[in-house]
Amino acid sequence: MFGDMMNMMGKLKETQQKVEETKKRLDHVLIDEQSNDGFLKITLTANRTVKNVSVSDELLADKEMLEDYLVNVLNKAIEKATNVNETELASVAKEGMPNIPGMDMFS
Repeated sequence: MFGDMMNMMGKLKETQQKVEETKKRLDHVLIDEQSNDGFLKITLTANRTVKNVSVSDELLADKEMLEDYLVNVLNKAIEKATNVNETELASVAKEGMPNIPGMDMFS
């Protein structure tokens, strides 16, 4: 019983390390999103850090339109990044905890 517990703790620690490594790796996974007309382009990491914003001259003339574009494109980009982030982290967690009772929420 004690051996099982130690083994489980070791596995949890290993999984925790893998989660941290995955989070670091996700800093280098880039998500690109743009408006339908290409006037606004945004790049962010899978950890949801904005890396680049590109605005066309057409949008600079219309402050209200630019603001709408920023809200829409940022929300789409953040949603994509969140999906990548959660999928990656859930996969690491699931891999690390295959037979711990009560942890089948990952499957």
